[in-house]
Amino acid sequence: MKQISILGCGWLGMPLAKSFLGKGFSVKGSTTSQEKISILEINGIQPFKIELLEAEIKGEINSFLANSEILIIDIPPKLRSASNENFVKKIENLIPFIEKTKVEKVVFISSTSVYGDDNAVVTETTKPNPDTESGKQLLAAENLLQSNKNFNTTVVRFGGLIGLDRHPIHFLAGRKNIENPEAPINLIHQEDCIGIIEAIVKQDCWNETFNAVAPFHPTRKAYYTQKALELKLPLPDFEQTKISIGKTVSSEKAENFLKYKFSPL
Repeated sequence: MKQISILGCGWLGMPLAKSFLGKGFSVKGSTTSQEKISILEINGIQPFKIELLEAEIKGEINSFLANSEILIIDIPPKLRSASNENFVKKIENLIPFIEKTKVEKVVFISSTSVYGDDNAVVTETTKPNPDTESGKQLLAAENLLQSNKNFNTTVVRFGGLIGLDRHPIHFLAGRKNIENPEAPINLIHQEDCIGIIEAIVKQDCWNETFNAVAPFHPTRKAYYTQKALELKLPLPDFEQTKISIGKTVSSEKAENFLKYKFSPL
């Protein structure tokens, strides 16, 4: 039985852990919340309370990593509050602990925010040009992990995350003057996030980088208007006087290399 450690059992990490359990893996999972420890345990996940900080790592990180061949890092940067963190420093602190264990393979969950919005089609060969602090720190963390020769890292750059309980239209419904109406959407369903990661593990695809968004790119205005109509929500109103900026993220590599077929949005 293979053992996987998932650092960050949140909105994606928890269902991912449960899916791996269903496929015969032994799974260790981490949370920063004491209240979630029992939830992990009830679901058959060996629980650990671990918190990555800029100066230290709180919790039993050595036990969490022990005897796992694969580590999945799913801890997004927290950069939307007044106290922005140094996410790169957190990854720097984590790396020596990975090096001391049997972990040979790492999946790092990143984002398409590492690409700039220049109204182009971007692939994995496009030079990243992040224009947000989150994108800049994610790109630096990608480089730290992939340049380390003690383990093999595959990076997955997800687009906007959606699921049964999560969709941007619930935030956008009824809002006024929403920018970039003609920009294309780049979204991915939670089920596909899980499917892509499992395909990487199953097919032993290491030292790779994959974009992961559904190959469906209508404009923001067309897509979110349609979703509001389907869900009987107030229609969003878009700012039409400014030029829209965005990008189209290609997932052809994941489709061809992993033979992965995305779900409809």
